[in-house]
Amino acid sequence: MQPIVTPQQMAGLDRYAIETLAIPGLLLMENAGRGIADTAVQMIAPSGNRLVHIFCGPGNNGGDGYVVARHLRNQGYEIELFILADREKIKGDGLINLQILEKMDQKLHFGLPQPAGLKKPGLIIDALLGTGAKTPVTGAFAQAVELINEMDAPVLAIDIPTGVNAETGAVEGPAVKADVTCTMALLKSGLLWPPAREYCGEIQVKDISLPHQALQALPADQWLVEAADAAARLPLRRRDAYKNQVGSAAVVAGSLGFCGAAALSAAACLRSGAGLCYLAFPASLNTVMAAKLTEVVLWPMPDHDQGFLTEEGLKTVLTMINNQHACAIGPGLGQEASTCQLVYSLLEQLTLPLVLDADGLNICSRNTAALKNCRADRILTPHPGELARLLNCSTAEIALDRASAARYAAKMFNAVVVLKGGPTCIAAPDGRLYINSTGNPGMATAGSGDVLTGLIVSLLAQGLNSLDAALTGVYVHGLAGDSAKQQFGEAGMMAGDILNKLADALMTLKGY
Repeated sequence: MQPIVTPQQMAGLDRYAIETLAIPGLLLMENAGRGIADTAVQMIAPSGNRLVHIFCGPGNNGGDGYVVARHLRNQGYEIELFILADREKIKGDGLINLQILEKMDQKLHFGLPQPAGLKKPGLIIDALLGTGAKTPVTGAFAQAVELINEMDAPVLAIDIPTGVNAETGAVEGPAVKADVTCTMALLKSGLLWPPAREYCGEIQVKDISLPHQALQALPADQWLVEAADAAARLPLRRRDAYKNQVGSAAVVAGSLGFCGAAALSAAACLRSGAGLCYLAFPASLNTVMAAKLTEVVLWPMPDHDQGFLTEEGLKTVLTMINNQHACAIGPGLGQEASTCQLVYSLLEQLTLPLVLDADGLNICSRNTAALKNCRADRILTPHPGELARLLNCSTAEIALDRASAARYAAKMFNAVVVLKGGPTCIAAPDGRLYINSTGNPGMATAGSGDVLTGLIVSLLAQGLNSLDAALTGVYVHGLAGDSAKQQFGEAGMMAGDILNKLADALMTLKGY
């Protein structure tokens, strides 16, 4: 997995490399600048315009900009360097690289340029503030951001676009809209979260020769889930396998008006590799479910034609569930009082691996003690609104720092938490966080989450532990969504399209 770090963690890694491993900071800056210059050359090539505007701030981000300027100048590019800092305030490695440029007779402009006097560049490089900035940009920096955005030229940001919070991805004021962002050594957490993703463009990680010993000494606690990570966790079938050996799952779902949610989850469970799926649902919906689902084993539970599950069926449901390998509760379940009591009783008595989604989570938000006291290994799959109800806060508060919210919930409920969104993140109770790399906005469609629930419970039933089932399920779900996008586009995609692409996604990862 590709490690992800916060700005504070990256600063610690830099210090370790410099102070413990005796690697000069000047060398790290040189490596960074050389790599960025390579990307700059590629970005300039299509236009043939060899004029480059580089905006530098007072710190090391500006120092990287000076190194880039030198390498580009050495290759014959015309450099206009705009420095938003007093000369005497530039220190350390940045100052050394600035002095080199001065000795090369590079013309320096201290302060903002006048837009009317600027020639159109082939590339603009943002080396203003970098990952250390935490507050919204103001004054000359805000003016520089506006100028960069107004110029009709490609933009390359160093480490992170100015104005974007490198830890949370928040944008609270003016921010550079980059076409490419070159980040140093490791992915920064803020690059992956909204709204930052709309400002970063293509993200490239530049090797600065940071030794592995640094990350071993100061290990990351966030990772990006990629294809190899999911493929390595997918269960393999024996040549002599039969259906009871490859996973049997129960899904407790459905109510009047929400048959589709139950059907999508149950079908996704089978499509993701489980040998058997049993669906417990209100008996009055049997005609609809029988028409929708051919391969799923149906458990119509007595509901007195009310269209929702009741605590009356608890004993029967428990007996059926306990004969399976895993269980999912919640899609389209409804929140009638008797349904709530059924869910609370199930949580009290179940011990097999469990996925809670949708109304299963909404019901638990009324009685979080039932969720906390559950003895089963459990995976919670909320969207931000459902998580807000569980944590008794607003959706806006969740959106401010989704990573922290997911981690907090995972610790509070001692569960793996899958916080759905763009991107989806998976939090473990011990604080580890995984960010998914697949998926697209077309998956923001009714029923998409129900497909994910069926996929995850299928992987649980096939023997994966809760964390592996969650991060693998999320990756496969996103990959299926990406495949559906190729056929239907984002606007035309439906949950059933994602369901129908699950097999393609699994074949892509498994190779058969």
